Amino acid sequence: MNNKIAKFGAVFTFLIVSSNLFAQSSGSGSSNIVFYALLLIAALLILGAVAMIGDSMINIKAKELGIKDASENLSIFPTTQELFGQKAEGPAANKKVHFLKKGFDIKLEGEADYSVDENHKVTTFAVQPKNFIGMSPIPKVIVEEGQEVKAGDHIFFDKKNPDVIYAAPVSGEVVGIKRGEKRSISEIVILADKEIKYRKMESFDISNSSREELVTYMLDSGVWPHIRQRPYDIVADHKVVPKSIFISTFDTAPLAPDLDIVIAGREDEFQMGLDILNKLTIGKVHLGINARDNDPSPAYTGAEGVEIHYFHGPHPAGNVGVQIHHVDPINSGEKVWTLGVQDVCTIGALFLEGIYDAERVVVLAGAELSNPRYVTTFLGANLGDLVKDSIENDNVRIISGDVLSGKQKTVEGFLNFFDDQLTVIEEGNKYEAFGWLLPSSPRPSLSPTFLSNLIGTSYTANTNTHGEKRAFVVTGQYEQVLPMDIYPQHIMKSILINDFERMEGLGILELSEEDVALCEFACTSKQPLQELLREGLDLMRDQE
Repeated sequence: MNNKIAKFGAVFTFLIVSSNLFAQSSGSGSSNIVFYALLLIAALLILGAVAMIGDSMINIKAKELGIKDASENLSIFPTTQELFGQKAEGPAANKKVHFLKKGFDIKLEGEADYSVDENHKVTTFAVQPKNFIGMSPIPKVIVEEGQEVKAGDHIFFDKKNPDVIYAAPVSGEVVGIKRGEKRSISEIVILADKEIKYRKMESFDISNSSREELVTYMLDSGVWPHIRQRPYDIVADHKVVPKSIFISTFDTAPLAPDLDIVIAGREDEFQMGLDILNKLTIGKVHLGINARDNDPSPAYTGAEGVEIHYFHGPHPAGNVGVQIHHVDPINSGEKVWTLGVQDVCTIGALFLEGIYDAERVVVLAGAELSNPRYVTTFLGANLGDLVKDSIENDNVRIISGDVLSGKQKTVEGFLNFFDDQLTVIEEGNKYEAFGWLLPSSPRPSLSPTFLSNLIGTSYTANTNTHGEKRAFVVTGQYEQVLPMDIYPQHIMKSILINDFERMEGLGILELSEEDVALCEFACTSKQPLQELLREGLDLMRDQE
C-alpha cells in the first residue's frame, strides 16, 4: 500500500508541475482550461487513493475481527459481478450468490422417480474399514461371528486411533468377518433383524456440558466417523478444533440424489445436528444451497445458527471442496470438517432420541435399471438386495456412488459408508473399430466435435474410455471444468516427481478425489487423476 501511495504522489506532482509549465508557455485562456482539467484529474486520483486506503483499512480491520471471508465484498464500491453479473431467482434472489461458470453437467438416462420406496427389503449390511482413509488395514474387531448386536453397538476401532469407535448400523447376527489382501479386514457383515433394535444412550445435557464431554459422548455413540476432515478427507481428529464446518445441501454429480427428497421428514434431526456442530468449532457452520433450485427445502433455507451460501453453476458446484474454496479456503495448518446431509441427521437423532440411527435414503439410478427410484434402507446395504429384480441385463457395471467418483462393486458387495447413491450402467467392454474416425452414437463429452452436445439431451453411457493411457500433455482441459483457483495439471505433475513443497504451494490440500473426477472424465491423456491425487495426499499426510 505504501508503494501505491508513493506512486500516486509522483503522478500528482508530475501533473501539477506539467500544468504550471504549460501555463507559462501558452496563452492565458487555453492554459487555464488545461490547468483545471489536470487539477480535476488530480482530484479524481486523490479520491481513488482515499478509496483504496479505505478499502485496505476495512479489510485489515475485518480480518482482525474475523468477520470477512472470501465470499464477502467489503469494498466501498460494488464489484463488476454485483453491477453486471447474473441474477439468481427464487430464495436466492437479492442474496450473495457464487456464480461458477467452469464445470460440466453430464446428463445420463436412468434418473430416479421422485418417490421413496419405504418397504424395500435388504437382509445384510456391512461396515467396511477400507472406506476410512488412513485406517490400519487390520483394525481391532470387538465382535465375533455368531454374536448378536444392536444398532450402535461397538464392532471395531482403529489401532492407530482407539478413541474413535465404529458402530453397527443395524441389529442382528454378525455372520461374517471377511478378510482381504494380507489378512486385512474388508467387511464386517450383519444379518439384520426384521425389527431393528437400538443401543439406548443416556440423555446428554448439552447446555451444561463442556466441548470435551460432548466429543466423548459422540465418540462412544458411534457417530464420530461420520465427520470428515480436510485436508486429506479423513475421519475427523477429535483432538482438533476446526476453524469451520461445511455441509453441502445439493449434489450436482450425474444421477445424484435430490437432497430435498432425502431431508423430508427429518428436518428436526437436521437442525439438532447443526446445533451440535456449532459447539464443535471455533468458527462458523457453513451451509451450501443450490441457487438453481427455485424451491429448496425450508430445512436448508430456514436453518438456524449457520451461515448460508448460494452456489449457481454446473457440476462440481455441489462439491463441498469447491464451496470451501470460495467461502473459507484452507490455509497451511488449518483444519475444516465436512459432513453430508444424512450424516448431520444421524448426529441429530442421537441427541433427540438417544440412538445411533444409520437410516439412509438411497437413490438407485442408471439406464440399466428397470425401475430407478429412491429407497429407505440403512448404511452399508447389500447391493444385490438393492438391485434385486431390477437389472435389465448381465453386462453391467454396478457402482457405489456416481459414475465419476464411485467405486466398482459386485452384487455380493455393499454400499460404501459415505454413499447414498447406487448407479448401474452398461459395461463398456466392446471394442470400437476406428471409433475415432467413424460417426459414433451420441455420448456425453466436452468436445464440440460431437454435434449431440448442441441438443443438450440425456445420454445412455457405458464405461468405455475410448482410448488408453497416453502421453501426459498440457491441454488446459482440467482448468476448464474445475471452478477453483488451482492448476490441477501442475499439481499432478508435482505428485509424479514427489515435489512436496510444490504440491502444497499449488493447493493440493484443498482437493479431494471427487473434485478432480470431472478433470479425469475430460482428460485426453486418460490419466487416473483421482488415484494420482490420493497418492499425493497420502505422501503429504505421511510428512506431517
